Amino acid sequence: MHDTSRGAAKRTQRRAAALAAAVVATAALAGCGGGSAASDTTVTLVTHDSFVVSDEVLAAFEERSGLNVKLVQPGDGGALVNQLILSRDAPLGDAVFGIDNSFATRAIQAGVMDPYTPTGLSAQATRYQIGTGGELTPIDVSDVCVNADHTWFADHDLAEPKTLGDLTKAQYRDLLVVTNPATSSPGLAFLLATVGAFGEDGWQEYWAKLKRNGVKVASGWSDAYYTDFSGADGAGPRPLVVSYASSPAVTLAADGKSSTTGALLDTCFRQVEYAGVLKGAKNPTGARELVDFLTSAEFQADVPGSMYMYPVNPEASVPVDWARYAPLAAEPFEVDPQRIDAKRADWIEQWTATVLG
Repeated sequence: MHDTSRGAAKRTQRRAAALAAAVVATAALAGCGGGSAASDTTVTLVTHDSFVVSDEVLAAFEERSGLNVKLVQPGDGGALVNQLILSRDAPLGDAVFGIDNSFATRAIQAGVMDPYTPTGLSAQATRYQIGTGGELTPIDVSDVCVNADHTWFADHDLAEPKTLGDLTKAQYRDLLVVTNPATSSPGLAFLLATVGAFGEDGWQEYWAKLKRNGVKVASGWSDAYYTDFSGADGAGPRPLVVSYASSPAVTLAADGKSSTTGALLDTCFRQVEYAGVLKGAKNPTGARELVDFLTSAEFQADVPGSMYMYPVNPEASVPVDWARYAPLAAEPFEVDPQRIDAKRADWIEQWTATVLG
């Protein structure tokens, strides 16, 4: 998810474009009853500001279904859930995409979702389901990990770190930039990685060590990646950044035979994005059709190129280079979604006091 998430032809390059599109889309819909569907032929998708789908794929769905898809994009994954809860009595739309596993149980418990489960979900997709009521359907996954600038480390004759523990070592002082978990979904995912790695009694001390080692905190992913990170365009001063396991597939060398960056796969938290039908939708039939579309082979095959996430449907193809440059972590850190929901606010407050206080 999303500053998230966790996109377009290049996730790391299309986020800004998606955000600009979100402003236009939201403004255009503002005068239409908060963006709710206006008729049986209009279905409104509430999503985060990184949602992108190829024009031809969306056009084919609209032609086939007779529906006109409108977007409302209120912000990143956290802002998305907040807005769904605040508007539960007058929903912003009909369907939602982009709620991730760090906020999924909050959306379910707030009662903003109408149960609906598409037929024919793959075994891999059902593995990522949360809860038993069918309120949310898994759509895509990615890993939030620390990324390293290979070129910087080679130029400075310094071995790259491999683990979370390595990041606290003196040789990596002032090299890491992270994002604030209170304002960034990758930032929250990375915080959860440290909770999973060091436990509820150990993660705060870990962050205290990072602070002593000069970690920098950016408010959002774009600032961290494009301003502070040296690997995006060579301009930033820090060669370590919290980003995605898929990001190195974008930073290919000129010959296309190598990547100038790499994800540290022992630092990752798996992010899963979900879709569902909003309770009180003006067009629930269209919303269900839209959720079906998001699980379809057509949309799933478009996910890697459009949002730089892995589709949950294993039959959907991914770029050949991903196996080499953008593999998922074999053993990402995990935290139970129910525990996340119970402790999220406390953990963010404790993180703020430890790192920014």
